[in-house]
Amino acid sequence: MQVRLIDSMATTEPLAEVFSDRSMLQAMLDFEMALSRVEARLKIIPQAAAEVIATEANPDAFDIGALTRDTLRAGTPGIPLAKALTKRVHARDAAAAGFVHWGATSQDVADTALMLLLRRAQPLLEFDLIRVEQALQRLAEQHPDAIMLGRTLLQAAPPVTFGLKAAGWLAAVRRGSVRLRESFAEALLVQLGGASGTLAALGKQGPAVARGLADELGLGCPDAPWHTHRDRLANLVCACGVVTGTLGKIARDISLLMQSEVGEAAEPGGQDRGGSSTMPHKHNPIGCAVTLAAATRMPGLVSSYLSAMVQEHERAVGAWQSELPTIAAVIQATGVAVASVAEITEELSVDSARMRRNLDATLGTIFAEKAMILLAQNLGRDIAHKLLEEATRKAVEDKQPLAKVLGAMPEVTRHIDPTTLNRLAVAEDYLGSADSFRIQQLQSIRPTDKKD
Repeated sequence: MQVRLIDSMATTEPLAEVFSDRSMLQAMLDFEMALSRVEARLKIIPQAAAEVIATEANPDAFDIGALTRDTLRAGTPGIPLAKALTKRVHARDAAAAGFVHWGATSQDVADTALMLLLRRAQPLLEFDLIRVEQALQRLAEQHPDAIMLGRTLLQAAPPVTFGLKAAGWLAAVRRGSVRLRESFAEALLVQLGGASGTLAALGKQGPAVARGLADELGLGCPDAPWHTHRDRLANLVCACGVVTGTLGKIARDISLLMQSEVGEAAEPGGQDRGGSSTMPHKHNPIGCAVTLAAATRMPGLVSSYLSAMVQEHERAVGAWQSELPTIAAVIQATGVAVASVAEITEELSVDSARMRRNLDATLGTIFAEKAMILLAQNLGRDIAHKLLEEATRKAVEDKQPLAKVLGAMPEVTRHIDPTTLNRLAVAEDYLGSADSFRIQQLQSIRPTDKKD
């Protein structure tokens, strides 16, 4: 399906199709057909009526524009859908028309249709999340020795490795993927409660109809209808928010590494991706921009959904009616973020030589902590800290390596020998447990958790 121009950076084509008018209509008709089949099987309605309903539940025969206009007046898409289907069935078999939508309420139609759309969306998200995980795992495994500046508050800090950074991204994505899958599993439930959530119109057969409907549609069957209990969907929305936030963090890091004056990594370009309308030299972080745009929208969407959880009694006024576009936007924002990060990470270029040059350009000042720890053993932390503040300031002002400045300070050379000073700026000597942490995060990824 072609994405609307205004939504071109807010969704993917597959997800736009999932939440299209036709998809929503088909899902509602699937509910009505499945309901009639189950009720016919349980002898609640005639088998002949179920067959006519199935015949007339053809989405091509419905006027989506009219349904849309009528939904605005009805307050739910379920009412005009049931009326339109009943009209079509009546034209074929007047008796059968009386059994359309038997025992259900309009919210049952809309909520279950949403579940069917979410079930279609889940594998699309999971497919791209697996792409991201596999790409990040490769990056973490391929760059264990790519030493780079650590950056705290956007300032140079002691070194890390790109392998560790990628492993951290991977572990966070994996945690989010697990939470997302669990949230989908919990949320994908049929909705069938009837007028007040008791299925009174179906007598004692209500639970059997609900179970049969769930089986027909491939959804879970809850203990009871959940018309105004939206906690499971809220968990799913929040899980999407966390995943998108994690992807936004990755995109933020990569976009900063792509800055011209940094140049340590770059997302793929080509085919008009990342160019400028006026500056031919530019390679813009467009995949990062799309991801960050989704991450920027997401908190407001999550907040909107959480606000809609406060619903009155057995049927909400306004809160429930707000949910459909919010959930669709949440899923599509998550999807476009995941797809963008997958494209970025699968072909991310890493410039380890530039990383080393940027590290060396600090003149060893990022190892001030290392020198301070060495001095503190004899001078105490406070005195050592002051000495290193002074030495670092002089190194920057005079554009001299920190080790050379320290070598000219008697209060330093009395406690640190020349050999140790000469190795002060050897980055490999000051990586601590970086590689252990990298390996631990890689090993925490359980391949058996991945969906085939």
